Amino acid sequence: MKYVLVTGGVVSGLGKGVTASSIGVLLKACGLRVTSIKIDPYLNTDAGTMSPFEHGEVFVLEDGGEVDLDLGNYERFLDIKLTRDNNITTGKIYQAVINKERKGDYLGKTVQVVPHITDEIQDWIERVAMNPVDGTDKPADVCVIELGGTIGDIESMPFIEALGQFSYRVGPGNFCLVHVSLVPVLTVVGEQKTKPTQHSVRGLRGLGLMPDILACRSTQPLEENVKLKLSQFCQVPVSNIVNLHDVTNIWHIPLLLRDQRAHEAILKVLGLWCVGKVPKEPKLSEWTERASRFDKLKSPVRIAMVGKYTGISDSYLSILKALLHASVALDRKLVVDWVPSCDLEDSAAEETPEAYKKAWGLLKGANGVLVPGGFGDRGVQGKILAAKHARENNVPYLGICLGMQIAVIEYARSVMKLRDANSTEFDPAAKTPCVIFMPEGSKTHMGATMRLGSRRTFFQVNNCKSAKLYANANYVDERHRHRYEVNPDMVSDFEKAGLSFVGRDESGRRMEIIELPAHKFFVGTQFHPEFNSRPGKPSPLFLGLIAASSGQLEPLLQPTSGAVTSPTRCIAGPGAPKAKFKMNGLKSTYYANGSSIHI
Repeated sequence: MKYVLVTGGVVSGLGKGVTASSIGVLLKACGLRVTSIKIDPYLNTDAGTMSPFEHGEVFVLEDGGEVDLDLGNYERFLDIKLTRDNNITTGKIYQAVINKERKGDYLGKTVQVVPHITDEIQDWIERVAMNPVDGTDKPADVCVIELGGTIGDIESMPFIEALGQFSYRVGPGNFCLVHVSLVPVLTVVGEQKTKPTQHSVRGLRGLGLMPDILACRSTQPLEENVKLKLSQFCQVPVSNIVNLHDVTNIWHIPLLLRDQRAHEAILKVLGLWCVGKVPKEPKLSEWTERASRFDKLKSPVRIAMVGKYTGISDSYLSILKALLHASVALDRKLVVDWVPSCDLEDSAAEETPEAYKKAWGLLKGANGVLVPGGFGDRGVQGKILAAKHARENNVPYLGICLGMQIAVIEYARSVMKLRDANSTEFDPAAKTPCVIFMPEGSKTHMGATMRLGSRRTFFQVNNCKSAKLYANANYVDERHRHRYEVNPDMVSDFEKAGLSFVGRDESGRRMEIIELPAHKFFVGTQFHPEFNSRPGKPSPLFLGLIAASSGQLEPLLQPTSGAVTSPTRCIAGPGAPKAKFKMNGLKSTYYANGSSIHI
């Protein structure tokens, strides 16, 4: 097994996650099987209880793991499925060591950071790296490890020590360290400064780790004399210094690495270059075409994102990526209008009239509306008003998790005249509880107590828009993260009033997908389709939203006409026929087991 460690220096937010993902893309394009591990030095056992204001979105894995958003980058870039064990936290490591101590595994020993914590870290990395990848029973050839935080952080010290020991443990030729650092330009001086990177590398070396490759972040391409200076003072060959300057979209990052021969440098350190195991040139033609197409898009499609964390885009990172995947597939330039849901509420008209006017202006000017998931009652009334606006004005609408529940509440109040309709999340004593707490949920513990991970949804209506977008599958597997659900005792009343529950779980009592049949596109899902969207395989429901918002939905719902669609995460039932589609001229055939073959 070969390991690539990605660390960061100088400041946080340099893009270590994108760098690690891009390295993975490059190595995979060279014919290697690649997996990834993210190390987060915080004490939480996972990201599940953390506010988006603290750490961005919580990404949900197939097995229900609530993890750091960088694992979403890994899955999207590498098109692989990771597990909760691919996210290592201080809390997980200490919990594992304490559990062993309580069982008596260290009987007679004084349990210490070294060697017990550091050994646990190393054992964890080796164990996870050997898990099968790419849907095979074979382990990866290379494991890309990202260490969160910045070199010098106190909480990272046990991991730094463990990784230093680990490099010795796996031996020369099996470990490559890529250090991501900042090369800033002082406005007054106007030249690229190397001193921050020099200090960062010195600190890294002082902790027992030697960088093999420097990945320098900058606004503009590095000057040659700057590379020479970095090479001299950081003791890294010029050929092993790559520059990740600002680009128009992050899909260019793997191409930047390729153009600077980063794969050669990494493979040489790992002893894989020129040994006949991998091709000399990474195959990135589709990736190149996609990045280029993104830059050429001109026809805009405006989507109003109505939420409570709109000030931090990372709070909705997977949704933004899913919208982007769909818009690029449909040749539309995505414009996201951030609409704070609180600003849509009547109280805002008096308290913050300018914000109220702006929010409603953005909502009314959008081609489509998306209400994402969330928790708590802040801004809920604004989301209900957004759903009402979309329903009454035939504006394409996609509600995800809470966004679906919001649509149900709005329909009950406005159409069914149930003025007291509400969710027990917002009003535990609601007289008309159309959204209720799940029977199996926990009200005493927060961490990992929701309905999490991949669950199956069965389509109840064959000719509904959602089923057509999923290539007329009988059922679909998508990821969940929720504590509340539509009250099954009220479903028949809703359906009599015209709201269609087109998708349910295997029991038939848990509502998964809603639609308004007479509407241009009004869909709500209890699951989170954004977590399965990929750059070359957009989520079908996001495709539907963008298509409806740009006047392309009808051809999309007729796959035999050569419309744009995508390889989905759906799995058709036994005997389901294959269907042929096109995506920007690339033909594909999709079979009943959900696989795809590009022709």
